[in-house]
Amino acid sequence: MIAIIDYDAGNVASVEKAFRKLGRKAEITRDPAVILKADHVVLPGVGNFGDAAGNLRKYGMDEVIRDVVRKEIPFLGICVGMQLLYEGSEESPDVPGLGLIRGQVRRFPGGEGRKVPQIGWNSIFMMNGDELLDGVPNGAFVYFVHSYYGKAENTNCVRAVCGYGPIFDASIQKGRVFATQFHPEKSGNVGLRILDNFVHVK
Repeated sequence: MIAIIDYDAGNVASVEKAFRKLGRKAEITRDPAVILKADHVVLPGVGNFGDAAGNLRKYGMDEVIRDVVRKEIPFLGICVGMQLLYEGSEESPDVPGLGLIRGQVRRFPGGEGRKVPQIGWNSIFMMNGDELLDGVPNGAFVYFVHSYYGKAENTNCVRAVCGYGPIFDASIQKGRVFATQFHPEKSGNVGLRILDNFVHVK
């Protein structure tokens, strides 16, 4: 069973629908017992970093996520769910992230014809292959909606990058922790391949 963490950060229903399309059982929950018994755990998210981090702590999901990581249950963060893995964000400078990835989340600079937020399809380029991106072609187009981007201190955890002005972390992995800045649930067949890869991670 796939546990999708519900912390009032939106986008959970579309993630659940994508797993159903793959024939997988997914449950939207904030019950620690359900999450810690799951085979795989997903943290989706859209919106403000500070609000999302505050909700994680309000519902005790920050400690549950740490337990998931300690138990080595495969974990996937999506969009803001990825940004929360870093130490902090320029969007909410006084709010700490989970600190599972050393690095910061920064705001895209404007100008040069770029609109902020980045909304739409963009290419990702592989850095260090992993199970999550197995079978995804280099340069594949995926769907983004974000004004902020993560930059890990150690590039060994970066699995794919994207360019929108700055080059930024599009996908990361550390142990059984995976994350994408883009939305696989909105990225067509490429996104479904990524989600299917995730549920096959043991």
